[in-house]
Amino acid sequence: MNRSILIVICDFLLLSLLTFSTDMNHMADDSTPPPTKVVVTTNPVANPGNDLTAVMKQALAEERRSQEQLQQQLAEARAAAGQQQTQLSRREQENQQLQQQFAAAQANVEKLNRQLQDNSERAQQQSELAATLRLQLEQFARTNQLAQAEKQQLSNQLQMAEVEAHAAAERAALMQQEVQVQQAENARLAEGFKSLATNSSQLTQEIRANTALAPNAIFSDFVSNRVEAGISAWRTGLFTMDTTRDKQTATVLVTDGTHYFAVCHVQDTPVTLWDPGTDWDKLAGTLSWGGRQVPLGAMAFDAQDPRVVMMPVTPADARRLGCKIYRLSSDPYKFQDAVLVGADEGYYGECNFQVEPGTPQYVKLDHNLLKGLFGKFNPSRGDLVFSRTGELLGIMVNNTYCLTIRNFNVAATFVFGQDLHNQHTGGTLSELYGYVFQLPLRFQ
Repeated sequence: MNRSILIVICDFLLLSLLTFSTDMNHMADDSTPPPTKVVVTTNPVANPGNDLTAVMKQALAEERRSQEQLQQQLAEARAAAGQQQTQLSRREQENQQLQQQFAAAQANVEKLNRQLQDNSERAQQQSELAATLRLQLEQFARTNQLAQAEKQQLSNQLQMAEVEAHAAAERAALMQQEVQVQQAENARLAEGFKSLATNSSQLTQEIRANTALAPNAIFSDFVSNRVEAGISAWRTGLFTMDTTRDKQTATVLVTDGTHYFAVCHVQDTPVTLWDPGTDWDKLAGTLSWGGRQVPLGAMAFDAQDPRVVMMPVTPADARRLGCKIYRLSSDPYKFQDAVLVGADEGYYGECNFQVEPGTPQYVKLDHNLLKGLFGKFNPSRGDLVFSRTGELLGIMVNNTYCLTIRNFNVAATFVFGQDLHNQHTGGTLSELYGYVFQLPLRFQ
């Protein structure tokens, strides 16, 4: 190989190294120092082939060292660039924090400005309030002065009022004493008036109880207040044929102070005292007066003499009828005579009665002293007997004897209704007949 070719090859290699070095410089950071320029000096060698090999090896070695140096420099540049990037990131974070702090500080400033403005307004309001309070305090002071003056005036008036009240209390005490004296006098007069009224009422009752009414007045009163009693009885006869009995009679409502009832003789009802008695299936009844009518709920038989029938009436029904309610005679022996009224026949008369020894519940009619006053006077059982004071004395059980009614004592009762089988009316009527049959013959 001639020398010119070797020079060309060396130049080519040198250019290649320079080109490579230039590319590496572009890859490194701007802060990396420029690579060391390598100047290859050619020395003449004896053997061109060996010289080229040696040169190539030397050049290759130098190139390797240069590359190693470049790699080291590149690593250092990269490390420096990483540090710079880290510092840059840290600075950016610090800038962001500073911006945030700045924004917070700016917000605090605005808040403080608003607080300052609010405090200023509040201070102005408090100043105005203080001025208002001062005005009110001054007004209160003036009002207090006026109140003190009024208080003094009221105190003076109170003293005067206490003096007047003391004088009024003394006058009231005197008037109270006068009132007490007057009340005592009024009470004495009222007691005397009450005693006089009581004595007058008692005297009136006593006069009425001992004043004999005229027979005409007693009969007129009876005609105005007699009630119509209607009683119906039903039973089933032979061959399932129904038997009905109806009875109507005139009577009066009486009371013993507790009970209200109408009275009549058993002959004026559909039932009969007999042995054997009749078993009735149904009983019903009504009382009528002045166009008003009330139902009867039962019929009872007097405990002294079962021939006298009592039909109880409730107080409400008695008031509904509106007729007079007679009282039983409290002293049937006060007068020797009485007034006998034929309720259905329309006659009445004055007659004397005698008390039967041993049987005070019966009085005997003296037929020798009969004084018929109206109609055919023929006394019979069922006639009503009134005392001369207008009270009910009793009812004639036969043509001669009258049973005096003292109270509502009964021996048996039939309750009106649709079904009387459980009341055993036949057996009861037989027992009552047996009681009457045992009475003395003059009373039967």
